[in-house]
Amino acid sequence: MHRLAACGASAALCACTVGPDFHRPDVTSVSSYTAAPLAASTVASDGPGGAAQHFVPTELPGDGWWRAFGSPVLDALVQQALDDSPTLAQARATLDEAQQDYRAQAGGTLWPQVDASLSTTREKIDPEALGFGQLTQGRSFAPFTLYSAQVTVSYTLDLFGANRRALEAVAAQVDYQQYELDAARLTVAGNVVTATIRHASLARQLALTQALLANQTQQLDIAEHRYRAGGISEVDLLSQRTLVQQTRATLPPLRTQLAQTDHQLAIYLGRAPAQLSATHELAALDLDTLVLPVDLPLTLPSTLARQRPDIRASEALLHQASANIGVATANLYPRITLSGSAATERVNVSDLLTGFNVWNIGAGLTQPLFHGGELLARKRSSEAAWQAALAVYKQTVLQGLQQVADALRALDQDALALQALDAAQRSAQRSATIASQRYQAGGISQLTLLDTQRQALQTGLDRTKAAAQRYADTAALYQALGARP
Repeated sequence: MHRLAACGASAALCACTVGPDFHRPDVTSVSSYTAAPLAASTVASDGPGGAAQHFVPTELPGDGWWRAFGSPVLDALVQQALDDSPTLAQARATLDEAQQDYRAQAGGTLWPQVDASLSTTREKIDPEALGFGQLTQGRSFAPFTLYSAQVTVSYTLDLFGANRRALEAVAAQVDYQQYELDAARLTVAGNVVTATIRHASLARQLALTQALLANQTQQLDIAEHRYRAGGISEVDLLSQRTLVQQTRATLPPLRTQLAQTDHQLAIYLGRAPAQLSATHELAALDLDTLVLPVDLPLTLPSTLARQRPDIRASEALLHQASANIGVATANLYPRITLSGSAATERVNVSDLLTGFNVWNIGAGLTQPLFHGGELLARKRSSEAAWQAALAVYKQTVLQGLQQVADALRALDQDALALQALDAAQRSAQRSATIASQRYQAGGISQLTLLDTQRQALQTGLDRTKAAAQRYADTAALYQALGARP
């Protein structure tokens, strides 16, 4: 046994590792996300969600990014999703599976395999069958019981690194599952934030649309009275009726979208849709209660590839493909296996502990000679798999750069759109205030007053959509940068 261990240690010291050593590829050298220069700040406007946003260069986007929206309700929802989401439970279990596979692979390849066995057999020896009939003069032997205890040791020397490369591939799989868990956490948090913003936006749109419908219904009542009095034509009356029905037709889709958003949010939280109302206080969430983050982190494109979990997951698969090339290459070379055993065989069970009376030690060499081209084909296959993994990695990096660029441009344009709609809403509200004063003074008709109020409601509805989009695109930027939950 000592000789076996010494041989294994000597061979391990002389061993080499064939195949390529993995290095992260440099797939991007750009210093900015967009072709045109990006302004350091967006424009500002009055009202909720209208603050100017500043892009602050940083190395790390920061943890718990959703807290920047300043909503305790939103914070509670995200935390509940991170705790109870079935998607995250699956990712955690898959990571644990990969970690256990690594431990199994390490235990099976880095250390010798030692097994103990204990057996008993009932035997009868016929001397004539063994060629000793003349020596025993025809005497027969009575059956006897043979007890055996044995310890065996075996170890395959990793001369060319096949085991080490295989273990490296399994370790890369563990890294992949870890990054997949990180990506799932980021996605779940982002989905909850987006769904919550969408809920607040739809709830506000639904309320404003109902108010708009009430306003248009009043205008229709006035139009019908004027039509009966001969003040307007039937075409004008039908036009007003059409407008009312068009507005009424927008309510069911809004209610459907709101319900579907809540149902999806329940799934993110790990709850059935029917359980949603009992698990959170969405009714208390208003779009105006959200705080627009004004200082937005912005990392360099080269930093993005080291932080986004989906890019790191793709890198781990590339690492695994690289290690598999080493495994396929090492399989072309000789393999040496050392083995040894020591046993005691006695006819009395009480004598098993008196010492070993049977032992052996050996070594085996296996050199592939002819496998019909199988081994070379597997090596070329692993190299092709690495090329495919490299292409996937490059594509993942490019998609990450695109998502950040899209979010940055969207935030810039969102601010401009909100600024214009905020000005329009303020003008419409001012017009409605003046019209109300003129109506009270008898200067205009009720129909004219209602029309100015309708314009104010419509611009308010448009502004609500623009503000919600700005909140959602802000969350999208955090996700695109790979901010950690």
